[in-house]
Amino acid sequence: MPSDVFFADMRTKQGLSLLDKVERLFERAGFQNFIQPRDLVAVKVHFGEKGNTAYIRPQFVRRVVDKIAERGGKPFLTDTNTLYRGSRADAVDHLKTAVENGFVFSVVGAPVIIADGLNGKDYINVEVKLKHFKSVKIASAAYHADAMLVISHFKGHEASGFGGAIKNVGMGLGSRSGKQQMHSDLLPWVTEEKCAGCARCTCWCPTGSIKIVDKKARIDESLCYGCGECTVTCPESAIAINWKSDPATFQEKMVEYMAGVVKNKKGKVGYISFVMNVTPDCDCCGWSDAPIVSDVGILASTDPVALDQACVDLVNKQRPLHNTRLDGHPDAEDKFGRVHPAINWSIQLRYAEEIGLGSRDYNLIKI
Repeated sequence: MPSDVFFADMRTKQGLSLLDKVERLFERAGFQNFIQPRDLVAVKVHFGEKGNTAYIRPQFVRRVVDKIAERGGKPFLTDTNTLYRGSRADAVDHLKTAVENGFVFSVVGAPVIIADGLNGKDYINVEVKLKHFKSVKIASAAYHADAMLVISHFKGHEASGFGGAIKNVGMGLGSRSGKQQMHSDLLPWVTEEKCAGCARCTCWCPTGSIKIVDKKARIDESLCYGCGECTVTCPESAIAINWKSDPATFQEKMVEYMAGVVKNKKGKVGYISFVMNVTPDCDCCGWSDAPIVSDVGILASTDPVALDQACVDLVNKQRPLHNTRLDGHPDAEDKFGRVHPAINWSIQLRYAEEIGLGSRDYNLIKI
């Protein structure tokens, strides 16, 4: 059966702003029906990397927070620490960046909680039993929340072609070591020149595969299974982050992490996607390149697969903008395929549908 996806375009008038349309989408998509009084409701957002300007404006998020509060829910804004060393790699820097980008209580009406804790170690192992993972490492605050609203900025992405609801949940709510598992198909190794022999990595290795020999860490590859804990623990970056992964495998791993996030929230998750400022790259970048198409609108659904498919389809119907990464390609039918030609973005949608996260068939209902 096709899933309903509700759509509000960019047109406004007196008495009907884009902020008002967010509230209408919330109601038409039926999100109020799964929020019960005293529910702890995670509002998954991306606070934007320092220097990025394309992330969703806090004023939009406030309208979602207010609708949750109307139902008696207890909303909190959340995201996880990043794998790379930017302005959001630990909770201290992450909170500072969120504040600098406008996500303060006086604006959004809810507290900000970094879902995987101070340094990315607060997570729950959730059993999924899928192709790549038997279990996944889900940020604890997201796991323990009673319900969730996922607010996504729909845009391009250098590893998955595009980033929408699936990526926002799967990659966005995996712990730091979980992100390393998704990104890498290789086992970690030690750069001896950087290793200080502090032994922190040995404390977090679940298999005991790391030993300190001659004041340097050594990894026994016969025991290591690539959990990523040592990589995100090392203060010297001596166990380097490995970004090497096949794009298809990366997307499937991301989908499996999403399955872990929503496993204990059946019927308690809603998704809103902003197809505005459709930049070619992720908001994790410390910059925002020019949008590749004009702003399209805002969409909402309880089906993340249908929502992402509808967003892609709407973007592909737009004309490429001048002086952007699509300049010179006025007839590009697949916008993200043109921007990231080595990536088949449809894999995440196909696999998500295959494992039961939603349907690629949808009814687009304009409000």
